[in-house]
Amino acid sequence: MLQGHLDILSIAIVTAAACALPGVFLVLRRMTLMSDAISHAILPGIVIAFFLTGNLSSPLLILAAAGTGVLTVVFVELLQRTKLVKEDAAIGLTFPALFSIGVILISRFAGNVHLDMDVVLLGELAYAPLNRLKIFGSDLGPVPLYVMGTILVLNLIFVVVFYKELKLVTFDASLAAALGFSPTLIHYGLMTLVSVTTVGAFDAVGSILVVALIAGPPATAYLMTDRLSRMIILSAIIGCVNAVSGYWIAFLFDVSIAGAIATMTLIIFVLVFLVVPNRGLIAIARRHARQKWEFAQTMLVIHLFNHEGLPEAETESAIADLHEHLSWDPGFTNQVVKYALSNRCVSRKETQLILTAHGRTIAQQALVQ
Repeated sequence: MLQGHLDILSIAIVTAAACALPGVFLVLRRMTLMSDAISHAILPGIVIAFFLTGNLSSPLLILAAAGTGVLTVVFVELLQRTKLVKEDAAIGLTFPALFSIGVILISRFAGNVHLDMDVVLLGELAYAPLNRLKIFGSDLGPVPLYVMGTILVLNLIFVVVFYKELKLVTFDASLAAALGFSPTLIHYGLMTLVSVTTVGAFDAVGSILVVALIAGPPATAYLMTDRLSRMIILSAIIGCVNAVSGYWIAFLFDVSIAGAIATMTLIIFVLVFLVVPNRGLIAIARRHARQKWEFAQTMLVIHLFNHEGLPEAETESAIADLHEHLSWDPGFTNQVVKYALSNRCVSRKETQLILTAHGRTIAQQALVQ
């Protein structure tokens, strides 16, 4: 029982880490829809390779499916270059067509094969450890673990070796071309990597979870940092956290593992979106509220500063009449006065407000700007 849990967790973690590495660059280049297209379009490549080899374990299936993924990218870009359709429309035309071709081939030439669409789309990690790697009678563990482990190493090597080129092409393809790099070569290298990763993960986790793991963790990491190196590391860590938490939720509530991991990917993204310091929705709302009160405080001290030392100063600084002079609601005016008092911008003398040195400095700086 424990070994089964460890096998499934290991496959989920390695798959999440492998998907996160190329996913970072797809998110930064706003190409996450491409991963969805590739994850569906590889089906005809798998089917044709199976017809040729008659073996579901043949490495040719991975090569053919990866080639189909790259072909998908080529078709999308050819349609996009016509300027007649946009990228999202080109993707919407390409991957349903290729996916349908795969389904038609199965139904036409392999009618006795039951195609479980739920497993194809959602995947079933619980079955992944059943495919064991046995050498000389020794059980070395699940085959998907070795497949995704190898892909993870390949992805890591590619990102480390071509980090400078990937960074340059991702943020400024024109500069990369001017410096002698080939943005097209780097682009297709990355798309090949995405295709291979998608093919490797497709059998174990299904196409929907592949898209979730490629797009979710990098998008979450993007909310937390602007540094590419840090984003890559955070993306891999977040992907692993999604995999582990999703698996245990699936185990506790007896639900689909892939579905639970995809759900946790969304939940963790939403949590980070809300609470991450400086960038989260709550931090932004607090900043806007603080700016509102600071602006109102500045208007108050400017009003007092403009009338300071003049005959009408006593009338203009009367707390009871401030709302009329500033055209504010009385309740809002009282709150602004309390805010300014707490910040020592003004002091209270009976029914009047008196500017402090700090408040006078704020008013002078605001008027100069």
